Amino acid sequence: MSWKRTLWILWAANFSVTAGMSLVIPFLPLYIEKLGIYQLQDIERWSGWVFSAQFITAVICQPIWGALADRHGRKVMLIRASLGMGIVTVLMGAVGAVWQLLLLRFLNGIFSGFISMAISLQASITPNDQSGRALGTLQTGAIAGSLIGPLIGGVLSELIGFRGVFYCTGALLIAAAVIVIFFVHEQHQPRVDARSRPKAGLMQLKPLFPVFAASTFIQVGMMSIEPIVTIYAKTLYTGAHLALIAGLVVAMSGMANLIGAPTLGRLGDRIGQRKILVLALCAAAFMYIPQALATGIGVLLVGRFLLGLFIGGMLPSLNVLVKKMAPEELQATTFGFNSAWGYFSIKPCPLSDAINLVISSNV
Repeated sequence: MSWKRTLWILWAANFSVTAGMSLVIPFLPLYIEKLGIYQLQDIERWSGWVFSAQFITAVICQPIWGALADRHGRKVMLIRASLGMGIVTVLMGAVGAVWQLLLLRFLNGIFSGFISMAISLQASITPNDQSGRALGTLQTGAIAGSLIGPLIGGVLSELIGFRGVFYCTGALLIAAAVIVIFFVHEQHQPRVDARSRPKAGLMQLKPLFPVFAASTFIQVGMMSIEPIVTIYAKTLYTGAHLALIAGLVVAMSGMANLIGAPTLGRLGDRIGQRKILVLALCAAAFMYIPQALATGIGVLLVGRFLLGLFIGGMLPSLNVLVKKMAPEELQATTFGFNSAWGYFSIKPCPLSDAINLVISSNV
């Protein structure tokens, strides 16, 4: 099967998954209030834990699902993730208490891993000289879904109610499974069982630990200012439509990702992914300076856009390095570990930060 055809099929599946998972973000505090939590402080606390819960179990399960993918194929893991999350999300729409919602979010994290397995599958069939282009393009599917999902979710919550949005989210996740079942074809060749090799297991991944660490530091760097971006924007802009401007500031880096990921990924194929990674890291670091010194909202918007542009170049470069450096029989396991390390930057947080986290994290 053509790697280009698979790329666009997986792009559609990634979009469906991330759009679906982010549909519930705008009204999650309101849903928690409907479940019997009325004090503002309690709503904020429960919102942070409910949002973050799935990432706790995802950290543990991502490498496990990756190891199973190496043995049994990535396609079956994609189907497992989308069907599992779809069913659990439908159940979230039927809960009667907030603790039930929290437990289901923990369960959702167990089933997660769709995006990392999609990256692993695409990486396994894409020629090395096209990997940056392919993985950068694939990333835009998840970014686009995360940007559009909250907007659609806010509209749908007004039309069909909170519970109805959970049902729609479940339907989108199941739709991703259908896309994979019928349109993604994988010719999986089971490798020698890693446990029977003398240098098997984590020691084989030791050379990749710097890459995993880079994934964590990049996510931490991205998240370091996100909790205060909206408040900071309010200090620079006091005109009309403040909420719209604040939302634009938050979303600006994600929109720039859509340009930076495929563009810098393609450039990395030509000059080397390590060079692009170093260039993007340095440039992104400098982009915090105009934001810190901004005296108007325009400078902040430009700084956020340029930051997102270079961040978009980091993630495909890291994924290509994982593809090239990982032992072939442990490639899916390696992508699982890389995804799990990225989750270390995510902690229980107020819902004002949730959309930023969704955009940058793997579902």
